[in-house]
Amino acid sequence: MMSTNTAKDKTAVAILFGGCSTEYEVSLQSAYSVITHLNQEKYEIHLVGITREGTWLSYEGDIDRIPEDTWASADCLPAMLSPNRTDHGLLILRTGGVELVRLDAVFPVLHGKNGEDGTIQGLCELAGLPVAGCGMEASVLGMDKHLAHTLVNLDGIEVPKSVLFRRMPTEAEEFSMTEHLRYPLFVKPVKAGSSFGITRIETPAELDKAISQAFVHDDSVLVEEAVPGFEAGCAILGNGNLIIGEVDEIELSSGFFDYTEKYTLKTSRIHCPARIDAETAERIRETAARIYRILSCKGFARVDMFLTPDKRIVFNEVNTIPGFTTHSRYPSMLKGIGMTFEEIVDALIRLAVEP
Repeated sequence: MMSTNTAKDKTAVAILFGGCSTEYEVSLQSAYSVITHLNQEKYEIHLVGITREGTWLSYEGDIDRIPEDTWASADCLPAMLSPNRTDHGLLILRTGGVELVRLDAVFPVLHGKNGEDGTIQGLCELAGLPVAGCGMEASVLGMDKHLAHTLVNLDGIEVPKSVLFRRMPTEAEEFSMTEHLRYPLFVKPVKAGSSFGITRIETPAELDKAISQAFVHDDSVLVEEAVPGFEAGCAILGNGNLIIGEVDEIELSSGFFDYTEKYTLKTSRIHCPARIDAETAERIRETAARIYRILSCKGFARVDMFLTPDKRIVFNEVNTIPGFTTHSRYPSMLKGIGMTFEEIVDALIRLAVEP
């Protein structure tokens, strides 16, 4: 095995992008923003792309090809994180043998399954590699909406009324188990990101089709009441001491904030800061910090909640690797308190490697 040592005055970071996930394209955009805003004088960057099929490749080509999705080319070599804790790094399969690249941290800029759900974080923990962002436990909880709701509700924070299905129910079971819920309802896969497989329904006649559609994306489905009001988000950065950004607000003209709306904003608007009074904004920030700690988050996360017309705060979900382009909600909320994109990325890596 060949070995390579990183420059002692630089922090060696592997940026993981792509992923075997329905959110592959979003990851490419987020990763490009992170890569182009890393200080080249402070960091030795190693790019590892994961194809849609799940193949890991060390990428040494033009970074502009990443957002275009033309990166998987001759500039790639097979690569993997070594699970051997004494290696503490990346294995690259070169013609002359296996090269070991020692790493100080891994930054998974991956969204959804096989990246944001604790799988990558677990591999890094096994290998003894610090991870930028949440660890395995928080990632698992953040991805599983039912578990997250259960834990947060046990701490006294309100969550939507819901029913969990672990298998496709009969028609009789559908109606008997949901008859106490008030329409409209959201039917959603328990562990899917970017609103894939989510349907808003207005009548019981739509329930069976919506549940079937959700089961295409996951093996568990949540049926929950729609919460009146609007969704408010809160960006949090930190481990022990937390930096909390401005609260933002999603204004919808119709429907819900699905995958298309999240990335095109055709019929919706995001207000940052949210159009709420200072006292309510502070309550939202305090609740977001409680949720962040309940779910064992570290590094960074975006906590999404609903604010009802009577100003109740209802927990929705935690995104442990939120969208991370320069115009995404997470960096925009921190920009609202004076942090630049470069400062955010730098802080995330520093938080990962600090004792």
